[in-house]
Amino acid sequence: MKNIIVSPSLLSADFTKIQEELELVENAGAEWLHFDVMDGHFVPNISFGVPVLKSIAHKHHMLNDVHIMISDPLFYAPKFIEAGADLLTFHFEAVKRKNVETVIDMIKSKSCKVGISIKPKTDVKKIYPYLDKLDVVLIMSVEPGFGGQAFMESALDKISKLRKTIDRRHLSTLIEVDGGINDVTGRKCIEAGADILVAGSYIFGQKDLDKRIKELKRL
Repeated sequence: MKNIIVSPSLLSADFTKIQEELELVENAGAEWLHFDVMDGHFVPNISFGVPVLKSIAHKHHMLNDVHIMISDPLFYAPKFIEAGADLLTFHFEAVKRKNVETVIDMIKSKSCKVGISIKPKTDVKKIYPYLDKLDVVLIMSVEPGFGGQAFMESALDKISKLRKTIDRRHLSTLIEVDGGINDVTGRKCIEAGADILVAGSYIFGQKDLDKRIKELKRL
């Protein structure tokens, strides 16, 4: 059976009891912890930044999965890596095409895993030239910037095409999906070829949080 990684999104956590929230998801079997970083410029919202990551990064044993939805990843990436990011995923749309590899190489030079994320309207084929350098491709199944949106079915075709390309090229790149994930949409993503599910409101704040994480891992 394929090992499905669940990465709970802190965007939906209760920060008044953050240590308890971290322990709940980790004890339930979550292997990664997802940080949605928004700058109010690349996306129309502001979430949290380097200080929050730094304060949380070493208070658990999950992989710090940091997704930066910001306009200048080349400048900010080192700061997030220094703060504790284990995987840093930047947006393809935030970087000029000629600078994509520069950002990838810079992140890798800091001994950090690297990922690229694409918005729903971006053709997945645009990132194929970089697959051999990437640890993760993050497919957005909602428009980035806000939590609680409905899953966009168009993501499934991207996942499927990407899975076939990765397998055909014998790469180890993982496919992550973020946006509107629950037991139903999560299953569809896994069937299409995803490896990692990011879920926020489906997990945090739920009385059966433990059950929900375990079910996602078994999809």
